[in-house]
Amino acid sequence: MEKANSNSNSNSNSNSNNNNNIGQSQAIEVRDNDNYPLSKEIISSLSINFGEKVKVVYKKEFRSKLMVAPENLVETALFLRNNHGFDHAESASGTDYPADNEIELNYHLGSYSNIDYYPYIVILSTRVNRDDPKSNSLINIFPSVEYHERETYEMLGVYFLGHPRNERFILPEDWADIPPLRKDFRIKGR
Repeated sequence: MEKANSNSNSNSNSNSNNNNNIGQSQAIEVRDNDNYPLSKEIISSLSINFGEKVKVVYKKEFRSKLMVAPENLVETALFLRNNHGFDHAESASGTDYPADNEIELNYHLGSYSNIDYYPYIVILSTRVNRDDPKSNSLINIFPSVEYHERETYEMLGVYFLGHPRNERFILPEDWADIPPLRKDFRIKGR
């Protein structure tokens, strides 16, 4: 588990070499604050069970962001659901990083069943190659991601392995351009 030794007055990014296979090109700024017991409990549990497979991007009082390699996404999501009660995805989204040739996927996980975690959100993130964007679907773990993953498929072009409906539902059926949320998308005529 990566732990930051960041100084709020420092402009250096000492974590750029600590991203082993996660966000291959993008250095991830890791921020740490030990004043948040829920964050500390979840992060400690993940560290014991996953070690370096899970990187902490940041942790705050009611929100933590975790970065995992695509091959560890399903296993980490199952662990959070089965061991901590994160029983639903409140949302899922994606962000295009063309300079890194990656697309970042973010799942915002919450809990209705564990009242201690009720206000807490875990952002489970992974990055996939922009040239062949594929990721395992979390639909069998969190059914609420169905439309979020479909929208990410349609708007960013990420194909979700195991998702029963990687198909359009917003764009016109005859859409022939690149996905419109890719940063290199241009409206014709402009």
